[in-house]
Amino acid sequence: MQKITFAKGDGIGPEIMDATLKILNAAGARIEWEEIEVGEKVYLSGNTSGISAEAWDSLRRNRVFLKAPITTPQGSGYKSLNVTMRKTLGLYANVRPCKSFHPFVRTKHPQLDVVIIRENEEDLYAGIEHQQTDEVVQCLKIITRPGCEKIVRYAFEYARLYKRKKVSCLVKDNIMKLTDGLFHRVFKEIAAEYPDVESDSWIVDIGAARLSDTPEIFDVVVTPNLYGDVISDITAQISGSVGLAGSANIGESCAMFEAVHGSAPTIAGQNVANPSGLLRAACMMLNHIGQPDVAERVLNAWSCTIEEGIHTPDIYTEGISRVKVGTQDFADAIIERLGQKPKQLQSSEFARGVKLNVGAYHRRQPAQKVLKGVDIFVDWKGQNPEELADRMRKLDNEIKLTMITNRGVKVWPNGFSETFCTDHWRCRFEVENGHPADKRSIPAILSEAIAEGLDIIKTENLYEFDGVKGFSLGQGQ
Repeated sequence: MQKITFAKGDGIGPEIMDATLKILNAAGARIEWEEIEVGEKVYLSGNTSGISAEAWDSLRRNRVFLKAPITTPQGSGYKSLNVTMRKTLGLYANVRPCKSFHPFVRTKHPQLDVVIIRENEEDLYAGIEHQQTDEVVQCLKIITRPGCEKIVRYAFEYARLYKRKKVSCLVKDNIMKLTDGLFHRVFKEIAAEYPDVESDSWIVDIGAARLSDTPEIFDVVVTPNLYGDVISDITAQISGSVGLAGSANIGESCAMFEAVHGSAPTIAGQNVANPSGLLRAACMMLNHIGQPDVAERVLNAWSCTIEEGIHTPDIYTEGISRVKVGTQDFADAIIERLGQKPKQLQSSEFARGVKLNVGAYHRRQPAQKVLKGVDIFVDWKGQNPEELADRMRKLDNEIKLTMITNRGVKVWPNGFSETFCTDHWRCRFEVENGHPADKRSIPAILSEAIAEGLDIIKTENLYEFDGVKGFSLGQGQ
């Protein structure tokens, strides 16, 4: 017996969790359950994290968590507990298999069988945001080499283990050349270590378009956090319903399993919710803890139920479905079919006794890091960049003003009057002679700025790493 933490969550969570546990217990899952409460009730009790210290203790002790959907209250600065748990427990890989169940569930894509592997800890989901002026807020996009290496290697190991043929990388490095550029560069480095697995890469916009139109050209997709969140929901929906998709969040020592969909409060308590997403996530959990026999037994019974047209309202279709059932009757139908195997849907099989071996991250030899200048961000209510440049050039020392941008677009020197400007200006100071800048020149500029009455809101040092610029050019530069 293995002890596993579970939470019933919010909205439809309690209904689909009760159905899932009923099926797992009937199937002979060798599990001792330990319940915790997380989510909306905990938030509204005054705990702004949505989880108690005792619940954290349970998660860290049992290291496996089956979680129903939860609700994060709107406003008041509440942080997503899902994101917090993924990052706090080091659950770096989000795995979302999406498969069509044609002809028993209506879909335009009967050949769809794609696994989305999403980086789970960083990107814009770092949640580092600031309001800097009356008109401008920012969110920092954090991409790290360790994060890229772990998720990309996981994707290739997954493909190899489950005999998948190809791994595709989806990024936007034609625009975000440093952040998404790092992800893409790491992808190409690691792909070279897996000559037995085909690889390709796509710009995320056209990649998402092709994924929604011709998903059969994809197999395993690996992508940064935000893109993965979006395209996995799209892929799950075009398979037949987002309610059918389960998800695994995998770390080096802990794992969390959940449905892809949310808490759906508008249908809570009506006995109409589809428990399939959470149930399929639970089967991924069973495989993770070394009980693939139970996982196969459950999924085969689920497939038999689907084949016989016993469907919940979200997937019920006249002419395809036979019986429309509620949450609990659907669970009972699955239990009645335990031990059976489907006639048309593929019988479920899992890789037995094999763990993915991503390996420890090894830090590289540090690059030669050379300071070349500084970007100084200014809250300034004027509209004429020439006027701001006149004021900023008074701050010149060994590093001198070379460019001003507004929302990333170069507006000085030689800017266009048509460019709309807000109150947030980036003023770039750089060395002229190619030599390293003296770090003392930066606080000297800031001190002069204070004396000039300029409102400096942020600075970013400009570095070269082994002679390569570690900062982007201005748009139009």
